[in-house]
Amino acid sequence: MNSEPVIRHAWDGGERRWDTYFAVILAGTLALIQVAGSSTGQGRLLASAALVAMVPWYALVGRRAIYGSGESVWPGLIYLAGLIALLAVAEAGANTGSVTVILLALGPQAFMAAASYRLAVVAVVLMNTTAVVTAVAKGASGASLAGPITVAALTTVFSIAFGTYINRIIDQSRERAELIDELERTRAELAGANKEAGRLAERDRLASEIHDTIAQGFTSIVMLVQAAEAVIGEDTDRARKQLDLIGRTARENLAEARALVAGLGPAPLAAASLGDALSRLADRAAEESGVRSEFEVLGTPRPVGTSAEVVLLRVCQEALANVRRHAAATNVAVTLSYAGECVALTVTDDGTGFNPDEPTGGYGLRGMRARVSEIGGTLRVRSAAGTGTTVTAEVP
Repeated sequence: MNSEPVIRHAWDGGERRWDTYFAVILAGTLALIQVAGSSTGQGRLLASAALVAMVPWYALVGRRAIYGSGESVWPGLIYLAGLIALLAVAEAGANTGSVTVILLALGPQAFMAAASYRLAVVAVVLMNTTAVVTAVAKGASGASLAGPITVAALTTVFSIAFGTYINRIIDQSRERAELIDELERTRAELAGANKEAGRLAERDRLASEIHDTIAQGFTSIVMLVQAAEAVIGEDTDRARKQLDLIGRTARENLAEARALVAGLGPAPLAAASLGDALSRLADRAAEESGVRSEFEVLGTPRPVGTSAEVVLLRVCQEALANVRRHAAATNVAVTLSYAGECVALTVTDDGTGFNPDEPTGGYGLRGMRARVSEIGGTLRVRSAAGTGTTVTAEVP
């Protein structure tokens, strides 16, 4: 079921309001003709028939000209020409004053049906001069024309002024409708872009989490299996120790996978402080790779927020994984420093080192920098061939 709200503009339903307005003016004109129209029944009948004929003419031709696509000027021209002809017939059948009321409806229609403002003005002038022409055709002259001419002038001025106002309202309504449609399209595009950005951000987050947890766990397991295979027939105790590490690493990896699926924080931080979690990481690195590890806390520990703890834990995991895989180090030191408003994590090894400025195909350093920058921190890597590596992450 589509639950999106239906947007209704202020000008929706305008056709019905104009139809009602035209119907009221037409009914009033017909009533006035019956009361103050021609003295002959035949004249009133002719005028009434001409006015009534405007109804199907409006329904069949006028609505298309007024509310159509506007691709052609001919529907409007044909409709206005028919209106003027019917108006002339009505004027011929009844006296001028009683029929003039219908111009209150026909004037706005001229502006709504005409393809241009100038054409609408011409149509309005012709409609209002019809009464004068009809009076002349009936034999009026001199002072008897003063009334029809005055009425024609006043109704022309009123019709043009009112029609101009209506024209501006219609133009503004169209502009507002186009603007609202454009805003709706822009909002839809922004919603789509935000959705795509969120999807990409979530994909990057999952890729980073998988790389820093499950992938590293599997790498450790592979390395431990290889180490156990090398001594399984020679040193049973060492092989058992390697198998124990394999089982422990697999269980921790499973816990990380479950936490990732459930959207929880890192499993090492679930029931331990940041310092304890980092200390265990350093010990695990020593067990798995045989390097000598040290962990130290400088300053007074304090809460730093879940986001910062997660970032520092992941940076430490990645840095120690790089030491195991690439550094060929014998010593590694992990230091957690609380100083001022910042917390710094430093991982230093005495391995082979590398050139940090050279691009690498791995995700490790890039992922660490991305994590740290997301919470407004900085990551520095100092290394050179043969001098070891120091990774420092500083977060607020």
